[in-house]
Amino acid sequence: MNREALKQILSKFRTVAIVGLSRDPSKDSYQVAEYLKKHGFKIVPVNPFVEEVLDEKSYRSLLEMPADVQKSLEIVDIFRPSADVPTTVDQAVQLRRQHGVPHVIWMQLGITNKEAAEKAQETGLTVVMNRCMKIEHHSLIEG
Repeated sequence: MNREALKQILSKFRTVAIVGLSRDPSKDSYQVAEYLKKHGFKIVPVNPFVEEVLDEKSYRSLLEMPADVQKSLEIVDIFRPSADVPTTVDQAVQLRRQHGVPHVIWMQLGITNKEAAEKAQETGLTVVMNRCMKIEHHSLIEG
């Protein structure tokens, strides 16, 4: 994915489900979510083990969110091991078929899953792998 395409994603879409968002401020997922929230993104935590992160209600999964929240999702940012990505992509694909969103699957630094990426792309989702939303936003938008 080239820099211009990344810039377009980060400029156009503002609501991000962060799958695997930790409540631990020392974790990358927390730091990225905090940065995105400070820069005007609406974050939607997805973590079955926490009630709330960064003053936002956390959901057990993409499919367990209320429909109005599901319909607002534009980017699904994944902070889970590469082997766990297919489950999240399957949920995102289901939401896309139901609601026409999300638009983007974003796998954070160190996270790749080619099969899940292909499945997402087949349903019209844009896929970003092995990149950090915070780093890319800072470089392309803030920089």
